[in-house]
Amino acid sequence: MSNNNNKHTQLVTSGRKKAYTHGVVNPVVQRASTIVFDSVAQLNEAAKTRGDKTLFYGRRGTTTHFALQEAITELEGGEGCALYPCGAAAISQTMLSFLKAGDHVLMVDNVYEPTRDFCDKILTGLGISTTYYPPTVGAGIEDYIQANTKLLFLESPGSITMEIQDVPAMVKVAQQHALLTILDNTYGNGLHYRPLEHGVDISIQAATKYIVGHSDVMMGVAVANKKYWPTLRENSYLLGQCTSADDAYLALRGLRTMAVRLQQHEKAAITVARWLQQHELVDHIRHPAFASCPGHEFFKRDFDGSNGLFSFVMKAGNQQAINAFLDSLSYFKMGFSWGGFESLVTANLTMKGLRSQTGWQLGPVIRLHIGLEDVDDLIQDLSQALEVYQQHLS
Repeated sequence: MSNNNNKHTQLVTSGRKKAYTHGVVNPVVQRASTIVFDSVAQLNEAAKTRGDKTLFYGRRGTTTHFALQEAITELEGGEGCALYPCGAAAISQTMLSFLKAGDHVLMVDNVYEPTRDFCDKILTGLGISTTYYPPTVGAGIEDYIQANTKLLFLESPGSITMEIQDVPAMVKVAQQHALLTILDNTYGNGLHYRPLEHGVDISIQAATKYIVGHSDVMMGVAVANKKYWPTLRENSYLLGQCTSADDAYLALRGLRTMAVRLQQHEKAAITVARWLQQHELVDHIRHPAFASCPGHEFFKRDFDGSNGLFSFVMKAGNQQAINAFLDSLSYFKMGFSWGGFESLVTANLTMKGLRSQTGWQLGPVIRLHIGLEDVDDLIQDLSQALEVYQQHLS
């Protein structure tokens, strides 16, 4: 793992040029649809740059958007950053920017559920096929490549079962076959993991999560390397992708405190995970920093840290026990997101519908996002809920 202390400084200083801040601390909120020009020459010059950090049309962005794009580009170490109205849009529109009928996609089998649905319900209808591969396949991904394979999609760690992929080994194979590589980096957030440094072509985040950090903005970002940025920028524009200046401002505001928030999320999550590790009902912990998590060795090699998200697998269970557990929680709220200041919980009795290539023979999976509450309160909440869970096992 590398020293990323300079990234903490970068989070505070990036995207704060005087052209964006006008002499104050934060970039101003510049809302616009139409941009007006004083001359034909000025209009033609703006058109020539195609809006890359140049005011051209509202959908191309304003200085508020440019500030956020610049900051995220620096964070991920890329050539440019496209903004989208949510993480799912960032994933779908990035893929559509590079795929055509007849192409084949390799998709990791533990992928975020909306990404699977997009492949199965949208890409299929466009004549684009998908093969799901085991998340731990590593260099063995070569066995899944077909003559028409265009894109290799990774998500590391996986959304629910948290397997960490051997990204460098897979990227090496992908490059040998001239495949575009895309990685959902929402967990790694650019501070703890930077896919482009490992050869990935495009890194995507649901900025809704840790970048915004306050559960009040939907946004997605995609950072591309020099080779793929022009196509991603232009095709995302043609697909109509844009975000509001107010949301961009809130994302910038969240970005400034992301490092300190992540430190607390990480510390608290490890404390809770260690407590759960000793519980008699728990089979094992699916936290990338724990040896019991598949791919833990790749996490130690490639990541600079973790965050508040992890799962744990129960030794036994049924739907009644899961429902009773969830209903009895107080500080943990049920919700389909993570990355905010609040603690959240979801549970799956099986992985039915969530994976197709790799089976699941283990017990129920409970996923937690550890927020910024007092960790003793969270442990007490889980303790009483697990007692309720046990009462419903028979």
